[in-house]
Amino acid sequence: MAISFIRKFTKGFFVILNSMGCLVFLIACLSPYINPENWPIIGFLALLVPYLVVALLFSIIFWLIVKPVLSLLPFITLLLGWKQLAVIVAWHAGATFTAAPKTDSTIRLITWNVRGMYGISTNPYKQQRDRLQIFATIRDLNPDIVCLQEFNTSYNQKRPTALNLQLFSEVFPYHYFSKDYVSASKTSAAGSIIFSKHPIVFSDKIKFPGNSSESLLYADIAIGRDTIRSFTTHLQSYKFNSNDYADIEKIKSNDADVLSSASENIYSKMKLAFQQRAQQSAIVKAAIKQSPYPSIVCGDFNDVPNSNTYFTIRGPRQDAFLAGYFGIGTSFDALAPTLRIDYILPDNHFNILQFDMVDEGLSDHHMLVTDVSLKK
Repeated sequence: MAISFIRKFTKGFFVILNSMGCLVFLIACLSPYINPENWPIIGFLALLVPYLVVALLFSIIFWLIVKPVLSLLPFITLLLGWKQLAVIVAWHAGATFTAAPKTDSTIRLITWNVRGMYGISTNPYKQQRDRLQIFATIRDLNPDIVCLQEFNTSYNQKRPTALNLQLFSEVFPYHYFSKDYVSASKTSAAGSIIFSKHPIVFSDKIKFPGNSSESLLYADIAIGRDTIRSFTTHLQSYKFNSNDYADIEKIKSNDADVLSSASENIYSKMKLAFQQRAQQSAIVKAAIKQSPYPSIVCGDFNDVPNSNTYFTIRGPRQDAFLAGYFGIGTSFDALAPTLRIDYILPDNHFNILQFDMVDEGLSDHHMLVTDVSLKK
């Protein structure tokens, strides 16, 4: 009798747990359609999607062994969430990137959050070395267009970021710099920047509202007889500092002494970022719709591909990662191994020829590079 009760209780427990997991996953799948400005919890659920997928896959295997008919629930749930599954993993096995000389019709574009051009060291000498290595890594790939976020240039010769504009301009004679942050002394500036080997015939920026100093910037670039518009941006981050990262580790370790206060602080910062990115992504969507030319949107969106941010900006566009890569494709090294938050999104006027994510250990973000060509 006792064994029978335990068996029924255990089975019931796992059925309820399985059902709850399916429900949470289906709610998370609504993230493309729910504005996190009004319901920020959807932003948190979007971050969990890869882990929920793994849990549901294990659930299918478990029920196939224990009671096969019950495996239908997680299986059907995953089928219903196909749109979310389709953006997590790229399936081009054996995909490689060839940096060989390009054809005249090929346009090579790089996007990279370069973390201020300081590298990841706190040593000024290493920062100077990393600055030059960042430039060399980009130069050696021979791109036509380079979009950088968290780009920093200083006019003080003693600083590691001195004359970054001059450094890049030796190879890329055209640029448009957002200068979202300018020091009080006017000796340094930071923001997003577009470099080009081809003439920039028009450029502009749209400053995001609120406390954010970031912008969406774009440049119309004449390449041969064609003109394309390149957009880049750095959307609102969580603004985590070193104390916040320490709190996250304490949360992971279930440190009871700080669990409540740390969780509240992290939650508040993430909630604000979800809401601000909702506003910013709507601005980006409206701007790219107005492009008179074939366009490519790229940059650091600070949000995962399961998010409302991603689906709002991408719309019917292509994702270069999904078109030319294999695997999950982490683009940001901190916090979790599932954070693909940097993107290259060409519209449907382009063929995507190849794509790569490059980790040189010079930033907390990976560099993204793609070759595209205009459809004729």
